[in-house]
Formats: sequence, C-alpha cells, structure tokens
Amino acid sequence: MANVRTGSRGRRTTFNSASARHQVGRGTEEEDSRFRNELSARQRDGHCPIPITFRTMSQPPEGEQTNVRHSCDVEPNGESEAARVERLGRQRPEKLGSLWKEIGFVFSIAMSQALTEYFVSGFTVIVPTIVEELEIPAASTTWPASVFSLVVSAFLLPFGRLADIYGGFPVYIAGFVWFCAWSLIAGFSQNELMMDFCRALQGLGPAAYLPASLTLLGSMYRPGPRKNLVFSIYGAMAPLGFFAGIFFAGVATQYTMWGWYFWIGAILTFLTTLTAFFAIPNDFSEHRNSEVKMDWLGSVSTACGVVLLIFAVTASSHAPNGWATPYILVTLILGAISLSAAFYVEGWIAAQPLLPFDIFRIKHVRPFVLGLLFTYGTLGIFLLYATLYLQNIMNLAPMMVVAYYIPLAVGGCLLATLGGVVLHRVPGTVMLAITGVAIIVDSLLFALIPNNPNYWAWIFPAMICATIAVDIVFNVANIFFSTSLPARQQGLAGGLANVLFHLSVALLLGFADVVAIRTAYQGERQSYKNAFWFELACGATALTIFMGFVRIRRAESDLTADEKEALKAADDTAPAEDKR
Repeated sequence: MANVRTGSRGRRTTFNSASARHQVGRGTEEEDSRFRNELSARQRDGHCPIPITFRTMSQPPEGEQTNVRHSCDVEPNGESEAARVERLGRQRPEKLGSLWKEIGFVFSIAMSQALTEYFVSGFTVIVPTIVEELEIPAASTTWPASVFSLVVSAFLLPFGRLADIYGGFPVYIAGFVWFCAWSLIAGFSQNELMMDFCRALQGLGPAAYLPASLTLLGSMYRPGPRKNLVFSIYGAMAPLGFFAGIFFAGVATQYTMWGWYFWIGAILTFLTTLTAFFAIPNDFSEHRNSEVKMDWLGSVSTACGVVLLIFAVTASSHAPNGWATPYILVTLILGAISLSAAFYVEGWIAAQPLLPFDIFRIKHVRPFVLGLLFTYGTLGIFLLYATLYLQNIMNLAPMMVVAYYIPLAVGGCLLATLGGVVLHRVPGTVMLAITGVAIIVDSLLFALIPNNPNYWAWIFPAMICATIAVDIVFNVANIFFSTSLPARQQGLAGGLANVLFHLSVALLLGFADVVAIRTAYQGERQSYKNAFWFELACGATALTIFMGFVRIRRAESDLTADEKEALKAADDTAPAEDKR
C-alpha cells in the first residue's frame, strides 16, 4: 500500500482494481516525479500487470490527505496485485459468511435451472398421454410443449430489467412463488385450453427467476476459478433437472396419473422457495436508490413481436393453407412490425433501452449470439423427436425411455462440473468447437438409425453427444455474459443468456415441426429423421460461425467488468502528456 501525504500542488488520480473506483491524492511535482519513477521501475520489473496512467487535474481543497492505492502496489505481506486478483478469484464472497451459507445459496440458485429443465424435458414424455386424455387434436400437439418456452423467451428481458431495478432476491422469490402456484394448478387441467393457459402462465415464473438467479450469481462472484465452478454447478443442474423431469413423468404416466408430474414439481418448487428465502442475501436495499428505469415501450413491443412471430412459425405447419393462411400472414406481419418497432425504440427512443446496443460492441458478441441461436434450439429438437422416436417408432414404455436417457443426465452432470475445472485452462473457442461437432454427431446418429438399432452403437453415443453439445456451450455463454457486463447490468446478462436459450428452443422447434409435417407423406419414421437432419444443419451452421468469427479466451481470474470500465475511464480522461 502506498501512503501519500498530499501537499498543495497538483492532483493525481489512480485506479484501485480491488474497489473499482477512482481515488484522488495530491503531491508536489517533485513527489509526483519520484512516484512515477518508482511505479515505472515496478512496471519494468514485471510487478505491475495493469497499465498506470498519470494526470494533473485542478487543485483540490487545502488540507486534504488521501491514501492512494495503485494497481501495481505490493501488499505489506509481499503479495502483488496480480496474485491478489488471483486469490480473490478463488475466495468465498464476503456476503456468504460460511461454507454452509454458500452451499445453501448455490443450491437455491442452481435449483432454478433444474426445475426449469424439469418442466421442459418431462413434459415431452407425458405429451402422448395428455393428448389422448384431454383429446387434443394432432394439429395442436406442439403447443403445450412450446408455449412454455415461448412465454419464457418473450418476458426474460423485462424481468431481467426488474432484477436490475429492485435486486435479484425479490424478483427471484416472486418468480418461484408464481411458478409453484401454476405448476400446482396445471395438474388439474381438464382440457386443451386450460393446459395451454397453465403452461403459458407457468412460463412467467422462469422468465422472472432465471435472469434474477444469474443476477445474484454474477454480482456475488468475481471472475476466477470459484466463479467458474459455481456456474458449472449451475449448468450441471440442467441435465439433473432434465432427468428428474423424464423420470417423474415416466412414473406418473405409467403407475399413477399424469397430474402427479406437475404436483411433484410444485412440491420441489415450494421447498426451493423456502430454502432460497433464508439462504440468499436480500439485495433489495442495495438497489433502493438505483437509477435504472423500466423500458415499458421496449418491453411491450419486444414481447408482442416474439410471441406473434413464433406463433406464426409454429402454427404454419398445421394451418389449412400453410403460410398462405390469412391468420398466419397477419400474425407474421404484425410480429415483424412489432420487432421493427422494438428495434427503433431500443436504438433511438428509450433513455435506458431494455437491450442496449452497447452490448453488441463487446468483441465477438454479435457472431457469438448468432451462433447460440443456432445451437441452443438443437437440444429442444433432440429431446422432442428422440422421445417421439423412442415411444412411437420403437414402442418403448415410458420407464424404458427414462432408462435410455440416463447417460444424457449422468454425462451432463459430470461434464458441467468438469467445466469448472477446465474453463480457466481451455479457451472458450475450443469448447465451442466441441459443441458444434457434438451436435452434428448426435443428430446424424438418429438421422441414420436403422430399424431395431443396437442401443450401445446408436442411442448411447447420441445421448452422450447431446449432453456434450448443450452443457459446454451453456457454461461458456453464462460466464462470458456475466463477466463481460458490469454489476448494474447483471439482470441483462442473465436475461440475455436465458432468452437466447428459450428463444432458440421455441424458434428452431417450430421450424423442425414444419419440416416434420411437410414430409409426413414419407412416413412417421422418416419425418422424425428429417427433423434430425434439420438439427444437423443448425449444428453445422453454428460450428461454422463459432470457428470463423468467435474468439473467446480462457475464463481466468481477472478484474471485474466494473473495474475494467473504471480503469478505461481513467485512462481515457488522462491528458496525453501524462500517458507518455
């Protein structure tokens, strides 16, 4: 720590990477010169990992004394700033006072991912039973499965903004309470309309708690191995929730009644809500004086545009005249107009846009987002059409389908947790390449699967590749967005990461349904295989984008986005002569 007593001449501002703020000190020109020479010597010796800038500003009030901490200071114990940043990246956050407190926090947040996947994956298993018992027509089969992801994707960004305004804790708890209530009600559905209505309102729960969960995680942990591990645990809960969903769905449909699938989910949601209430630090007071405002115009236009557009895509394959059906054309045009209006509002009208265009100035973020849209939805295609193939073509009982999916769940947990160990050692671009190849392999295996296939030769490797495909890219994307955005935009980071997932699932699942329906004349087996060919095309496109245009480095211990932002601001405002 450098303690500098100020005099009456000159002013010096430096950046403290630990506190992410500018601190001001004063000294004579002679003191300034000695100080610069000392720091320059440290920088030449390799002790200063962060560039230092000096500048002279207006004279401050007399008699002021300030302690100045520089980015290349050496602690009294001999620890360099680089070592300090590395140490902080491995420490437990101060707000989580004990290991048990941290375990409760991580469990509560991770369960948000597990429960969302529970109601995505398991529902595909009970779809045949629900279609039969509720007498849902074939043309409407896709809606109960897709409306959940549709609502989630449409409202993630508005709820992410609410998390930035009021804090992650209140939005997280409110989302879980709502989700628990509608999960309970959905189990009592008596017809198609009630089921679709309950599934849609269910989707508002994850739309609230998913961005809030990433707000809490992103603001709690600094960049480093500990953050990588926690985010990997968060990602590992996706395959665990996926397997829990298909397991309880199989048990409910084969041994009891399908309503128990929803009621078990409601019980798990209630227990998670209770744990979260006591384990998650309440950050509402920290946001009480927040200057972040809601972008209502952008929220409405974006949500309407997404809903109308995906409705047109999904319903077109079942409409009497396809895309030429009047209501399909109307919803498609209205959706395009609404999204165009949202683009204009976000770019030129909103004072605080829901999705600031500045986020797309982050290096490689535009091709990365495009690649993710082609990547995430492949999981939805694989889950739905693999389940339909196993049940309708191979005539497997629900519990046998559950057994077939075990490798996907176990492999997903292992891979996601392993990611916490390797993400700070392996470049993200390499991980994205593995993702693209895995998508191509899992879709190719089902596209070419023969009659009466050998499980170990065809289905087992497809399941392993499917879990590789989604779990790796999910961790890379979450850490990338969380680390790249400052603390005030962690709700945006969580919203964007999740909206890309659910929007991609809803959109690509709609197009896959179009492919399957349009080729139904080739037979049910081949129409399912054609959906897998479409998945392969999406995976190949994503791989091309990732390899050609995206470069993501290792997720090492580093300054936070706020600290980098403040350091850049300090450097930008320094006079040119002081930078030399």
